[in-house]
Amino acid sequence: DSIQFNVINKINDTTTMHWHGLHVSPENDGGPHSLILMNETWSPSFKIRDDAATYWYHPHLHRRTNNHVMKGLAGIIIVKDENEASLNLPRTYGVDDFPLILQTKAFDIDSQIILGHNQFDSIKMVNATIDPFLNVPAQIVRFRVLNAGSQRVYNLGLSNGANFHQIASDGGLLNSPVELNRLMLAPGERAELLIDFSNMVGDSVELMSFANEIQKGIYGAKSEGTSPVQIIPGYSSNPLNGNNFEVLKFYIQNETPNSIHSIPTVLNNLVPYSESEADRLRHFQLNFGLTNPVNAVMGPFTINDRFFDMSYINDTVLLHDIEVWEIFNHSGIAHPFHIHDVQFYIIERSGTIVPQNELGKKDVVLVKSNETIKFITKFEDFYDDTIPYMYHCHMLMHEDEGMMGQFLVRFQEKDTTSTLSNHNLYIKSEISIYPNPANDLIIIEGLKDVVGSIAFYNLQGKLLQKNSFNDSKTLKLKMGFDYQGPIIVSVTSTKSTFQKLILRNLTH
Repeated sequence: DSIQFNVINKINDTTTMHWHGLHVSPENDGGPHSLILMNETWSPSFKIRDDAATYWYHPHLHRRTNNHVMKGLAGIIIVKDENEASLNLPRTYGVDDFPLILQTKAFDIDSQIILGHNQFDSIKMVNATIDPFLNVPAQIVRFRVLNAGSQRVYNLGLSNGANFHQIASDGGLLNSPVELNRLMLAPGERAELLIDFSNMVGDSVELMSFANEIQKGIYGAKSEGTSPVQIIPGYSSNPLNGNNFEVLKFYIQNETPNSIHSIPTVLNNLVPYSESEADRLRHFQLNFGLTNPVNAVMGPFTINDRFFDMSYINDTVLLHDIEVWEIFNHSGIAHPFHIHDVQFYIIERSGTIVPQNELGKKDVVLVKSNETIKFITKFEDFYDDTIPYMYHCHMLMHEDEGMMGQFLVRFQEKDTTSTLSNHNLYIKSEISIYPNPANDLIIIEGLKDVVGSIAFYNLQGKLLQKNSFNDSKTLKLKMGFDYQGPIIVSVTSTKSTFQKLILRNLTH
């Protein structure tokens, strides 16, 4: 479907709105650059290109994301498709198919939500309800579970010890159901679960978080850090940390007509990209931003030793490229790493086999302290020379403090005949660009009466200069910027057979 959202800002503050997990263009993504001012309306429109799954929306204003989400600006988007519809699964909303939005909050004496950096999030909420319960039928019921909290990781399981099945992860159905007794769910992650309440009429059972089983170094465990010196003030006094607690109580009622009592054995046919297909391997390191070892768990944190800068492009990705991202967590606490634009496949967790329930499409992965994860993805459909996508920690206070980067996706055409030193780039043989290196003048010959523009960027994606040209066969252009080092020349044409020409190693 092609849809349009009208986001009307009535919150007496500037905000944004991000469609978490959806594959949309940069201008529709709703990152921190897409501001919605007070009393203004933002109306993004786009085609749904994702598989059936549970996605969600939330603000993404830099330094204010946690405040806005904790005040309630978050919700679920359910996407359906023909493959999912062909399966014998529960899908009657509010009958045998329920969304569960999990959050914990802190309240002051006047019952107002406490915002900012605090560790007293001891009030449990599901779908904005304190002390929640749900009447469910005595059959297989589907739950679309979203961890929409600031930082807490849940270790979900049933109080009666029964197993359940996970059928979907962030980006859609798994290839087959995975039977589980516990499910670790980090902020930003979603999972679709099937729980069988058959033959339980009149009984009750609780959905629990078995926090006493969470390993140290994960927010929600008994120990927030991996060593005794890594402490967060107030953390140990929170009764949820390291102690099992009830998330939601189920009361089992009579089954409904057309109830489901069996689970399909085959759900999907996902074929992950092969690492041998990758055009590039990128390395990311999650670090604490200060030298004090206490801040190894408290923050602020960095990615590749940089705090987020709205004006700085951290990475440039080429359209159609398959990339492997390797993320090493050098801090003392686990971080859920989220990428915009694409879904990815996890291919490695510190050299160990990836759990079956993590083999589907993902957009968030929890990276534990001293753990290295690798995922593979392909950048398709959308590119933009100026509007970036984000990647960041989805512990919202970490994100607000600068644990975030941004990347541009740029157009490329693959060369099928020759291999260049960095990427396979498509270059027309009749076009020549010289001198290289250049001092203050660049000459482009062989444009064949095209109309378009030429732009110069540094390798971080910053625009240095842009000029238009009209029906030129030879273009002589004076470079009006003072920059030493490799630059990218991007020639965009409206009449030629090529769209963009990207050259590296043109040194000014």
